[in-house]
Amino acid sequence: MHSVHPQGFILTRRPLDVQGKTCCEFWLATKRGPVRLVTPPQSQVFFIASEDARRAQHHLNQQRVDAEVRPLQMKLTDQRPACGVYASTTRQHFAAREALNRAGIVTFEDDIRLVDRYLMERFINGSAAYAGQSNLQDGYADVNEAALKPADYQPELKVLSLDIECSEKGELYSIGMAADGYQCVLMIGTAQADAPDFIRWVTDEVALLRAFVSEFNLFDADVVIGWAVISFDFKLLLRRASVQNVPLNIGRDGSAAQWRDSRSDSNLGFVDIAGRVVIDGIDALKTATYQFDSFSLEFVAQALLGKGKDTEDVANRMAIINHDFRHNKVKLARYNLMDCVLVLEIFAHTRMLDFLVLRSQLTGLELDRIGGSVAAFTHQYLPKFHRAGYVAPNRPLDGGLASPGGYVMESRPGLYTHVLVLDYKSLYPSIIRTFKIDPLGLVQGLAQPDDAIDGFKGAKFHRQQHFLPEIITSLWQQRDEAKKQQDAARSQAIKILMNSFYGVLGSGGCRFYDTRLASSITLRGHEIMQTTAAWIREQGYEVIYGDTDSTFVWLNGEYSAEAARQIGKTLQDLINQRWQQKLADEMQLTSHLEIEFETHFSQFLMPTIRGSELGSKKRYAGLKHSADGDKLVFKGLETVRSDWTALAREFQQTLYKKVFAGNAVEEYIRTMVADTREGRLDDKLVYKKRLRQSLDAYVKNVPPHVKAARLADEHNRKSGKPLQYQRRGWVKYVITQNGPEPLEYVHSPLDYEHYVEKQLRPIAEGILPFIGRDFEQIVSDQLGLF
Repeated sequence: MHSVHPQGFILTRRPLDVQGKTCCEFWLATKRGPVRLVTPPQSQVFFIASEDARRAQHHLNQQRVDAEVRPLQMKLTDQRPACGVYASTTRQHFAAREALNRAGIVTFEDDIRLVDRYLMERFINGSAAYAGQSNLQDGYADVNEAALKPADYQPELKVLSLDIECSEKGELYSIGMAADGYQCVLMIGTAQADAPDFIRWVTDEVALLRAFVSEFNLFDADVVIGWAVISFDFKLLLRRASVQNVPLNIGRDGSAAQWRDSRSDSNLGFVDIAGRVVIDGIDALKTATYQFDSFSLEFVAQALLGKGKDTEDVANRMAIINHDFRHNKVKLARYNLMDCVLVLEIFAHTRMLDFLVLRSQLTGLELDRIGGSVAAFTHQYLPKFHRAGYVAPNRPLDGGLASPGGYVMESRPGLYTHVLVLDYKSLYPSIIRTFKIDPLGLVQGLAQPDDAIDGFKGAKFHRQQHFLPEIITSLWQQRDEAKKQQDAARSQAIKILMNSFYGVLGSGGCRFYDTRLASSITLRGHEIMQTTAAWIREQGYEVIYGDTDSTFVWLNGEYSAEAARQIGKTLQDLINQRWQQKLADEMQLTSHLEIEFETHFSQFLMPTIRGSELGSKKRYAGLKHSADGDKLVFKGLETVRSDWTALAREFQQTLYKKVFAGNAVEEYIRTMVADTREGRLDDKLVYKKRLRQSLDAYVKNVPPHVKAARLADEHNRKSGKPLQYQRRGWVKYVITQNGPEPLEYVHSPLDYEHYVEKQLRPIAEGILPFIGRDFEQIVSDQLGLF
């Protein structure tokens, strides 16, 4: 890489028609400011089998499609020679694809966007070095005849947080913007002498939109963030701009922002702004695998920052906004600005932009891309596959055969002392590395089976020709380095990418899907877990449960914490050494499998399936031993489920603590039942559950939270209040003697027996049999006292 070439981070990409040819346009953030790159015209290509070449060219000529079939030194995965079909515009590319598909000719890689192919075939991820003919424009550099190549550029992106306030009809009241050292709220209204400096007053909605365009362009952000900022704020801004006939010219080249509807969901869409990326905070957090009971801004801000908005009266929020717009505009402006500031602080707290930039530099995905694990894999893998002389196969039309899932062993229910948990570190990626599981490896292994590594379902993998094991090895080393440097954002980005590879190979949505690939990972995992359990039993210990990559070992004896830990370390070293030996001897492979002693539970409960004597799966509780003291851990039980009441959570945690400590539980159970029945715990009886679809979509099965939501909105309608629950959302409700009622409209007495029978009893019956106690007996003893 020559240092003379300037570098930047790719913000946006799109194909651009120039004088009857299609070029690629890229906007970059650079040290010198924004840069627009336009490449020379690019041919678009897809592939067909060479045996179809003459017929294909004939059909293209007949249909007057300007596309050319050319021979290539490439093969399809079934070893047949391939040809390329080249077109000079996107339109002709689509026309060629349609013409050949109509003629029954199978096409390959016909869905890859020109701009994505341009980058991936040059191994360019998030950053690029560039050269070309540069001209200075107003606020940016324009580079024509641009050529790009890979670079490792770390951007400092200029970020703006945006939020709007409006009436229930969508008429704009104000637009808030915030960044480090910058705050502005554009507010419709008459200037007030004592108003804060950040408020700029405008006369009406037209003036508001014009002031927004001016202020937005003056700030000149690389990235715009917000909460539901695409599906709500920008969608409404574009709609109001259209109504008022004010062009929303906020692109860096003066172009108007554009709305594109999503093909998959009519409620979703995309906003395109030349040279700027718009990132929704909710989507970003989900992409980084954050999980919350609710993704409302208030809930997430409280969970992450320990603070929220000044007011969060959800039921009357619209009424408050309308009232404040008429009577207290300064208060509304502060509320508007607070939303912007909270989003900024959430992004800073989670280092979200660092994470998204790193993900882009690792995968080539756009900064604002949601999910995208298939696209990330394709970007990394496809150009290597081409260099090996192969065209990628098509996705299966039927979505593909399901591959076996992860290993889950039958559990042995019981109350145990001293249980160790040993976990395989990144089991599936390490299986891919060890057993050379790889799309190219499968193609070449099947073609040359003699010295290949056996997989499952007839798979064979070539020992030398593969890419995925090396990609994972490189990522693994980068992650270890990131952990050493305590770089959590980089470590998380790499972990998500590595762990996505198995899912991608097992997904019918991926062009490299093959049931033999995914099965060779999961079924190898089953074999590894079963072998591990056998080796542990040989050492005289009992395996009571195994789950995907974790093995639960009961020591069955009295041990100090240090002695238990020592056994865990010994088992870890023994198993790792055995894999090295076994794979070297039997398959001539180097083992990358690594098991770690993870946890020592001094007390551990493996429950039964409710109403059965069989052991449950993915559900347990234990007292985890650590240097900082013992900690109660629950997995899959009521305590960790958001749809159980606070009563259930408190009862389970206290009851389990008492059982694990060997304390008597009868008095506690009787007190909790009595307090519930006598109304002393009413504040803990609230259920909270999410509506997963619109309210009218629940027809056959109408669960309690839906009944409560319908009651609430019926009350809202009669009271002239806005309807809250028509389109998803969270419902808080209680069970009364007349059934479920929403928390905001409870009219009937609470059904205390419901809470005793459906919340307290199941939790007690999950653990009491293991200590020889019976819930019914304990509670009837209590009744006998009266």
